[in-house]
Amino acid sequence: MSSDGNKKQFWKRNAAKVPGSLIKAGNKPPPATPGKPKKATTFQEFESITSDAWDVGDDDDELLAMAAQNLNIEVVMETANKVIENHSKQQERQRQDDTTEPGQGEEDAQEEVAAEELEEEEEDEYLRVEEVEAISPDASFASQSSPYADSRLVKSHSEAPIGSPRDAAGERAGLHRQRSLPHRPPVIPLVARMADQNTSGTPAMTEREASRLDKFKQLLAGPNTDLEELRKLSWSGIPRQVRPIAWKLLSGYLPANAERRESVLQRKRQEYFGFIQQYYDSRNDEHHQDTYRQIHIDIPRTNPLIPLFQQASVQEIFERILFIWAIRHPASGYVQGINDLVTPFFVVFVFEYIEEEVENFDVSSLQEEALRNIEADSFWCMSKLLDGIQDNYTFAQPGIQRKVKALEELVSRIDESVHRHMQQYEVEYLQFAFRWMNNLLMRELPLRCTIRLWDTYQAEPEGFSHFHLYVCAAFLVRWRKEILEERDFQGLMILLQNLPTMHWGNEEVSVLLAEAYRLKFAFADAPNHYKR
Repeated sequence: MSSDGNKKQFWKRNAAKVPGSLIKAGNKPPPATPGKPKKATTFQEFESITSDAWDVGDDDDELLAMAAQNLNIEVVMETANKVIENHSKQQERQRQDDTTEPGQGEEDAQEEVAAEELEEEEEDEYLRVEEVEAISPDASFASQSSPYADSRLVKSHSEAPIGSPRDAAGERAGLHRQRSLPHRPPVIPLVARMADQNTSGTPAMTEREASRLDKFKQLLAGPNTDLEELRKLSWSGIPRQVRPIAWKLLSGYLPANAERRESVLQRKRQEYFGFIQQYYDSRNDEHHQDTYRQIHIDIPRTNPLIPLFQQASVQEIFERILFIWAIRHPASGYVQGINDLVTPFFVVFVFEYIEEEVENFDVSSLQEEALRNIEADSFWCMSKLLDGIQDNYTFAQPGIQRKVKALEELVSRIDESVHRHMQQYEVEYLQFAFRWMNNLLMRELPLRCTIRLWDTYQAEPEGFSHFHLYVCAAFLVRWRKEILEERDFQGLMILLQNLPTMHWGNEEVSVLLAEAYRLKFAFADAPNHYKR
């Protein structure tokens, strides 16, 4: 495909993702020169032209693959080209076999040799693809679904054109390969993996980590948990083993008194399922149809790369949680983006019942009572979170407007070069930071990083509402080099909406949080420094 063809294909596939001020679906690609975005006169008008700012489609991996600037692209492509070359040689050999037409007496022996050669080549290809995955496990995923990877990159025989030459040896060899190669589970892209990518496998707990876990356990074992001490311990991250109970305490869902916790859990869980009996059947009523329809549309888009969230039973749980919350909060109702906020709680509370990794976990293997507990606990903890940021989701979303304006003022003080660069190319903060506030950076970070981030948010006073502003500022300035290298509006918007964080783990999040805390310390209590 020509270069112009690739550009047209990119704009055709991604027009719906780019805000209206960039390009609208169905329009022609913008000219190469920087284009001036259309100014929105009101927030409602801006919201209408960027209604999909937080709505990432099913092919997110395309932009993620393009934005992964930290990958060694040359090595990845060199390895991928070897795979392509291998396929080309194999197809050429098949065409030669068609033209030679060996005798019937020799055909069986040649078929057996061809099968063995093809198996060896496919094994070599398998290893080469594994090399690509070793550089970035997302590379293999992107090669299957991204328009930036040539469609020939991973082309199996079953995908070959109908009219392509294919003899009996090729078909038998394909069957032979299927029988001989080991079955591989679905590849989970790096961006969707829960384990911290700074470690390989599941290493033994370090002495420091073991000591921290002991401190948590001792604190939680007491008759009355010191919540202030728990916040201090949790700020630097919570061990997975105690995260479920710590999150329930930090969110205010559970009381500090240990004796009261079981009775509170039973009462709140019964209360939630009482809401289900009372309200859930009304989802098909005329005045609730729009709410339920939007929830039903958004749920499959929630973390589409993680198989856990594509299970029907999990999606039904999310539908119930979101619908009940919307019915009980008529001032805001359901707003796109709230669906993302359920996922960290759900994953953390699943870990309360399992020890294995969660990405491919089949929730149907859990007992019904455990699944009901996870659902109710996720609902109440999400509700506690939203209680503190509900003005983000009321009419015209005034909370988000204020926070985006505050972010702009803060960045202008801490990094004037980045701020002026945005102004020079007429990039409005609302065009990229709306999603940062609406989804609490969940669309910018892997879920494993969000969970670590929320450890600190729940330990920090007003973490989700106030501290998040400083995290966003630190996050933006983290990419100053990449931002200053972009020299047009279009390039800046694509970068800012698809920052390459797929490889991030606990270490990167900890650095981000430390920088955010430094900014908060410098500016939160110094209004003269905060504003010009």
